[in-house]
Amino acid sequence: MDIKLDPSRDDLPLMANTSHILVKHYVLDLDVDFESQIIEGTIVLFFESGNKFKKQSSSTEETYPSESNKACKFRTPEPCHIPVTNTRTVSSKMGYNDFVICGKGEKDTSGKDGNHDNQEQASGISSSKYCCDAGNHGSEDFLLVLDCCDLSVLKVEEVDVAAVPGIEKFTRSPKLRNQIVCELVALPADRWREQLDYYARCSQAPGCGELLFDIDTWSLQIRKTGVQTATDFPHAIRIQYTTKPQGRSVTWTSDQSGRPCVYTMGSPINNRALFPCQEPPVAMSTWQATVRAAASFVVLMSGENSAKPTQLREGCSSWHYYVTMPMPASTFTIAVGSWTETKPEICSSDDLATEKSFSPFEADFRYVGVCGHMEYPCRFQNASATTQEIIPHRVFAPVCLKGACQETLLPLIPPCLSAAHSVLGTHPFSRLDVLIVPANFPSLGMASPHLVFLSQSTLTGMSQFCGTRLCHEIAHAWFGLAIGARDWTEEWLSEGFATHLEDVFWAKAQQLAPHEAREQRELRACLRWRRLQDEVRNSPEDMQVLRPNKEKTGHVSDSGSSVIKHGLNPDKVFMQVHYLKGYFLLRFLARRLGDDTYFSFLRKFVHKFHGQLILSQDFLQMLLESIPEERRLELSVENIFQDWLESSGIPQPLQRERLAGAECGLVRQVSAEVAKWVRVNRRPRKRKRKETEEVLEKLLPDQLVLLLEHLLEQRTLNPRTLQRLERTYHLSEQDAEVRHRWCELVVKHKYTEAYRHVERFLQEDQAMGIYLYGELMVSEDARQQRLARRCFELSKEQMDRSSAEVVAEMLY
Repeated sequence: MDIKLDPSRDDLPLMANTSHILVKHYVLDLDVDFESQIIEGTIVLFFESGNKFKKQSSSTEETYPSESNKACKFRTPEPCHIPVTNTRTVSSKMGYNDFVICGKGEKDTSGKDGNHDNQEQASGISSSKYCCDAGNHGSEDFLLVLDCCDLSVLKVEEVDVAAVPGIEKFTRSPKLRNQIVCELVALPADRWREQLDYYARCSQAPGCGELLFDIDTWSLQIRKTGVQTATDFPHAIRIQYTTKPQGRSVTWTSDQSGRPCVYTMGSPINNRALFPCQEPPVAMSTWQATVRAAASFVVLMSGENSAKPTQLREGCSSWHYYVTMPMPASTFTIAVGSWTETKPEICSSDDLATEKSFSPFEADFRYVGVCGHMEYPCRFQNASATTQEIIPHRVFAPVCLKGACQETLLPLIPPCLSAAHSVLGTHPFSRLDVLIVPANFPSLGMASPHLVFLSQSTLTGMSQFCGTRLCHEIAHAWFGLAIGARDWTEEWLSEGFATHLEDVFWAKAQQLAPHEAREQRELRACLRWRRLQDEVRNSPEDMQVLRPNKEKTGHVSDSGSSVIKHGLNPDKVFMQVHYLKGYFLLRFLARRLGDDTYFSFLRKFVHKFHGQLILSQDFLQMLLESIPEERRLELSVENIFQDWLESSGIPQPLQRERLAGAECGLVRQVSAEVAKWVRVNRRPRKRKRKETEEVLEKLLPDQLVLLLEHLLEQRTLNPRTLQRLERTYHLSEQDAEVRHRWCELVVKHKYTEAYRHVERFLQEDQAMGIYLYGELMVSEDARQQRLARRCFELSKEQMDRSSAEVVAEMLY
C-alpha cells in the first residue's frame, strides 16, 4: 500500500476511510521532550460507524479499495483534487463553569472572563508481531485506515470502556463497549461537561486486547481479527506512538530569544505527523488534550479554555485543553515554548457595547432560530455571546519581543475584534490567543480555533501592516473556521473572504470616515491588481484555477479517501492566486449589490451556515437569491463559475472593471510623486544654483509600496537617488511590505550601501524573503550571490524545511 510520490509534482493522498467510520472525539495524552525533539504518548479515538455526510456527495467512478480488501493493500486513489489548505470549522461555547475534564482533578479556572476555564523510538514501518501480514493473511476483516506520516506507532489496543466506574448511569448497555461509546458520543449538547469527563475517564481505562496494525508512508491501517464490519469494529481504541524530529507537521526550533520551542504548522501535510487522524474535512470531531512539558514552558493550543499549568513532579507541568464543537483534525494547533504573556489593560466589553451605536444594517444580525449544524453548545444561540464585541484575548511572545507587542499589537486587538463584530455579528469563538511565532515561520500568519500565529514581521513600522494582518486572521474565525470548505480545492472560500474582509475590518478599526475608507480600499485594490497580474504571468495555468474539479467538486471515493491537488508542490505555498482572485470576485459582487445590501446578506449567510461545510454554489446561490431580478444583469452561478472560478488567468469582468475604473486620489498622489523622483534621477550631479528642489509629499505605508513598485519599473536609478529615497521615507524603519520593495530596489540597482538592509531582511523576515534570494541569484553579480549564500548558511538550520528546499535549489 506504500505510495511513492515525487514531492515536486505529485499530489497528497487523504487515505482515511471516512465513509465507513468516523472519529467523533480524540483524547491526547502527550509528553514534549525538547532534548530528543519528539512528542510521545497516546491518543484515544472514539468512533461512530457510518458517514451521515456521505449522502450529500457522490462517489467517483474510479475503483477504490473497500474495507474488506483481502490483500490488505490499497490502490493509489485517482486524483480528487482536494488542496492542502486547512479549511476549518468553528468551535464555540456558552457560559462554562468549573468541572473535571481530564479525570485527574484538573478544574477549569476561567471564571471571570467567560472562558472554559518513554520507550525507544520504533522504525518507520512497524515490525511488531501485532502488524497484519499485508500480503497473505487472507481474511475479510474490516480495515480502519487513518492518515499518518512520519510517526512511530508502538502499540494499538481496544479500550475497555465498560470498566469505567459509573459508566452504567448514562447507558442502557453497560457491558457492550460499542454501545457505550455510541451513547457517549450522542449525549446532548447541554451535557458537554459530563461527556468530556467520561471521555477522559474512558481514555484511561485498561486495554482489552491488542489490535493488528501496519503503517506505510501515508497511512496507518488497523484491524481486529474476525471483525468484518465497521459497526462491529472497536469504537474506542488507544494508539501509543511517538513523533519524529523531522516530522513534517511539527517544527522544532528556537525563538527570537534563543530558547527552544516547537509548534505545529498543519502544512503541507496537515497534522498527520503529529497524531494519527482522519484528515478529510468531513471528519469533524471534538478533542481534549493533556500535554506535559518542563515547568519553564508555556503550552498553547486550539482549545476553548484559557488553560493554566498544573505542577506535577519537580520541574514538570501539565496543561489541559478541550473543544466542544466538532472541527476537522487539520485545525488542531499546538505551540510550546518559553513564551511570556503581554497583558492588556482591563477593558469591559459591556461598556463598549453600551457606547456603540449600530446603523440599521449593522444591527440585524441578532437572529432567532435553530442552527443548521450538528448539535453543540453554540454561541450563536447564546444571547450574551451575540452582543459580545470583544472576546477575552491574550498575547504571547518571546521575552525579547514583549515591548514590541505592548506597543504595536496589543492596542490593535480590541478595535479589530470590535470592528469584526460590527460587520459579521457573533464571534464564533469564546476567546483568542495570539502568539508571535519564531522567525522561521513561513507565512505572515495562521488562524486556528482560539489561537492565531503572527510573524514577527508584522511588528515593525507603523500599525498598518500589523492591523491588516490581524484583521485577516480574525476574519478566518468566520470564513475558514466557522464555515469551512467541503472541498479543499475551493481555497478561495477561506482566503478570498479573509482578504476582502481585512480591508473592511481595518477601516472600521481605524474609525475612518466613509470617503477615507473608500480611498484606502481603492489603493489596496490597486496594489492587489498589480500582484494578481504578476502572479498570472509567473505561475502555471493549472494552478490559477480556483475550482479545478468543476462539476466533480466535493466528490470523494466510496471509502471517503481522496487526493489533495498540488498538495506536495512546494510552489503552492508561495502562491496568492486564491487570495487575489477570490478577493476580486467578492469585491465585484459587493459593488454589484452595494455595501449595505452585501454585508447584510453576509451576516445572514454566516448565521445560516456557521458550523457547516460548504461548496461555492451554496454561497453563490444564496447571494443571487437576495439580488432583485432587475439587478442581476446576467449574473448566474454558471457564469461566475466560468468567468471566475474555472478559468486560468484574469477574469474578463475584472479586466473590464480595471480598464474602466478611475484611479483614487491616493493613487494619483503616488503617480505625482513618481514623476518627481524620475525628474530627480535625471538631474546631473552638479545642479544649477537656481534650480528648485522637488517638494516631496508624506506618504502612507501602502502608498510607499506602490511608489517603490513604480520605481522598480525604471531602468536605472543612480545611487544619489536611492540614498535620498531612503532618507526621505526612512525606508529601513518601515513595515516589512515597504522594506521588501526597498530591498528589491537595492538588489536591482546593486546599491551596495544598503546591502545590510537586504541581509537584515533575509534573517528577520524569512516569511517574505524567498523572492529576494531569487533576485540576488538571477542578477549574476558575484557579490550579491555571495550575500545570498552567506545569509542562507546562517539561517538554513532554523529555516522552514519547505522554504529551505526552495532556496537551496536557487542557490546551488
